Amino acid sequence: MGALGVAIAPEWYYHAQVKTLTVKLPDPLFAEISRMAEARKVPKSEIVRERLVNAGASAISLWNRMEDLVIREDEMPCDLSSNKAHLDGYGKNRDHR
Repeated sequence: MGALGVAIAPEWYYHAQVKTLTVKLPDPLFAEISRMAEARKVPKSEIVRERLVNAGASAISLWNRMEDLVIREDEMPCDLSSNKAHLDGYGKNRDHR
């Protein structure tokens, strides 16, 4: 009996319902993924899946990256917009941080 046309893949791969996504990659990135897949003897799609999973695991939200730049409401004076005393020094060079 000849080949059945079924890809040889780890068992876990086909247990879940999978969707197909087509993406366009710049030549250098495609070449890098191709080299890695060939070196490891796995499909390019496996390299892409691993990269996506790893990128999602280490992603830091925008809020977490800029939280130290946000001034919280409870840290500000309640008359900030109406009391000109809060403008002292506005527009002048600050000391180095």
